[in-house]
Amino acid sequence: MARSAPIRRSRLWYLFPVFLGVIGGMIAYFILRDNNSAMASNTLWIGIILSAVVAAIAIAIYWMYYIDITAARKRISTGSIVDTAYGQIEYADVGEGSPILSIHGAGGGFDQGLLTAQSFFDEDILNNHRVIAPSRFGYLQTPMPSYDASSAAQADAHAALLDALGIDEKVMVIGTSAGALSATEFAIKYPDRVSALVLAVPAAWSPQAASEGAAEIGANNFVGNTIMRSDFMMWVFTKLAYGQILTFFGVPENLQQSMTPQEKEDAKTLVDAILPISQRNEGLRQEAINMENRQRSALESISAPTIIIDAKDVVTFPGSKYTAEHIPNAKLVAYETGGHLLIGHGDEAKAAVSDFIRQHETQSSLQTQSDS
Repeated sequence: MARSAPIRRSRLWYLFPVFLGVIGGMIAYFILRDNNSAMASNTLWIGIILSAVVAAIAIAIYWMYYIDITAARKRISTGSIVDTAYGQIEYADVGEGSPILSIHGAGGGFDQGLLTAQSFFDEDILNNHRVIAPSRFGYLQTPMPSYDASSAAQADAHAALLDALGIDEKVMVIGTSAGALSATEFAIKYPDRVSALVLAVPAAWSPQAASEGAAEIGANNFVGNTIMRSDFMMWVFTKLAYGQILTFFGVPENLQQSMTPQEKEDAKTLVDAILPISQRNEGLRQEAINMENRQRSALESISAPTIIIDAKDVVTFPGSKYTAEHIPNAKLVAYETGGHLLIGHGDEAKAAVSDFIRQHETQSSLQTQSDS
């Protein structure tokens, strides 16, 4: 008896394994096997192969993520913790000499505080000073207080940290971006503890709005409210949409195209340092509250020598200009372009801050000799 020819089936059946993988292949196989065994077998094998490929890609991606997030968690495990009048505070303490209090910006921690010092002080300054970099409220292992997490309260916490470390001499203070708020408050509330104040691209209050077209910071709600809530999503986004992350950090696309290899490497270091973002979320949420509640500070009461560094093409500039105009004898270094990371001016900014510190220390030394 002659064997019947297989019934022709539409090639659309191949869409089952293409879209549903091995599950779709199995569905198509059981439907087709009685009247077109060849197509049934093909759909099953396509589903198996595609599922295996997808699984292999997923495993490879997760393994790369696992390596990077493990390295990030290892990096932040090096901080120390001390009990203070404001509860436990995490910090890094590096080097010897006159102390520098390095206060990180949004999305940071003690690790970003160390990067801040490296970005704005040259090797000579760093080799002759002790850098103390705290994790502010809600960042890494510094808990969020239940009573007050304002910038003024953070300034009190900075003082409590110095007390706990037995530092009663004057310190140089550098605050960058959102960290400049508590740095400014510290200089106002504790004038006898500050020898010099450095505000780098500060998120300072101003009665004036930024000029039209100025680079914004954190303006992408999708990145801020979704991507930056998850370690994995943040990691994926830095791999697939790195340019958007830099834009979120206040670096316009036109500046990204002109970045030198060293600037690209420095920016990547800063972006990578935001992981694990899950251990910085509380601080970021409080940051938004403090930024919303910014008010004019008693800038005229700051007696420490002050230098402010910023670029005119970013939204922070009006605050920098206003702050420089109202802190007595403050020096403003303003670049026409550069965005929030001062692209194209990193070396100039480091030289300006380092020279300012050296000049101040020389004057202080001469004054001490004269008094004696």
